[in-house]
Formats: sequence, C-alpha cells, structure tokens
Amino acid sequence: MVLEDYKEIVGTCAMYTTMAQMLSGTLICRNIYKKGSSKGVDPMPFLGCVGLCILMLRYAWMLNDSTMINVNIFGLLTNMIYMIIYYHYAPNTKEVLKLTYKVTIFVVIFLIYAQMEHPTKVEFRFGIVVTVLLFLLIAAPLVHLKMVIKTKNTEILPFPLIFMGTLVSFQWLLYGFIIDNIFVIFQNAVGFMLNIAQLSLFMIFPSKKSELSDQRKEY
Repeated sequence: MVLEDYKEIVGTCAMYTTMAQMLSGTLICRNIYKKGSSKGVDPMPFLGCVGLCILMLRYAWMLNDSTMINVNIFGLLTNMIYMIIYYHYAPNTKEVLKLTYKVTIFVVIFLIYAQMEHPTKVEFRFGIVVTVLLFLLIAAPLVHLKMVIKTKNTEILPFPLIFMGTLVSFQWLLYGFIIDNIFVIFQNAVGFMLNIAQLSLFMIFPSKKSELSDQRKEY
C-alpha cells in the first residue's frame, strides 16, 4: 500500500494535531478564568475526554502503538488539568463531583472487563467499546442542538474543540488506513462527519452574545 511509506509522517502529524486539539481547551479555561465562573460551560468534553483517554490508552497498549499511547497520555494529563480549573470555578461543585464519580465507575468497569476478557477476543470487543464511547464524546455538543436552533446562537458550543476535532479525525482516518485497523478507520470516518455537521451549525447560526447564561444548566 502506497500510504504505508508515509506511516511515520502521518502518525506524527496526527499525534501533534491531536495534542494541539487538546490544548485548545486552554481557550475555554481562559474564558472561565476571565468570567470567574464555569457556569454555563459543559464539563463533559473535559471529563469525558479524561475517561476516554484512559480507555484509549488501554486499547493502544493492546495494539502496542506508541503513537496512540503518547497521544492519550498527553490527553489524560491536559484534561485532568482542565477539570481541576473547571472544578475550582464551578458554582456547584457537588454536581461536578457527582459526574466525576459516575465517569470513574464507568471507566473502572471497562478496565476490569478488559483485564478479565479472553486475550483472543479482548482487542476486538474493547475496540467496539472505545469506538462507541468516542462517538458519544464527539456528538456530546449536539445535546445542545435544540437550544442552538431555538436561540439561533452557537455560543454554547465549544468551537475550538470542534474545529480541531475535524482536523484530528481526518488525520487519524488516514492513519487507520495505513495500519489497516477497522476500528480506527470507522471511529474517525464517523467522527469526521459528526464534526463537519457541528461545524456547519456555526455557519448557519453564528455565535453571539445573548441571554443564554440564564437558560443554561448550572454545574
């Protein structure tokens, strides 16, 4: 396969672009710092990414893929920092802790499963698990779709994360073809389409200052 000659280049580009995407969370944290509160900011992109990085790290070890291992270690560390910042400025810390406990229990269950599953089956079945969870994380901002359409405002959507996610999913799609891994291909093909769909919302409903803060759920 011609693309195999570019495995290192594509893998390295995908790794650094993914790291840049993870660093885009600093823009959201900067806004939280300026406002002095994380009210109106959904914690799940950060918290969900912490959980997913742990599971993806486990999957990367199964594949013995150093590129994926490095990316997910970096993602785990950066998103833990984001969650600490979010928690520090959260008006309702109990709700944040409740979500954290739920995600922790969820992750532990699947880590135990990966340890107990038969070695010949675990890679395929665990691959299905992380694929489904990745889709849920990417599509998470669509939970606010009703509010976006109602207010004709995309302010509530994390544009930096969605934009960088589009670039990341495209590069990992190429990498998936190179290493011939069906889960990496499928994950990023669907992820790319989901990100494109969310980016289109910014073209239809430009972000603008509004009274959204009164309609958002407090955390």
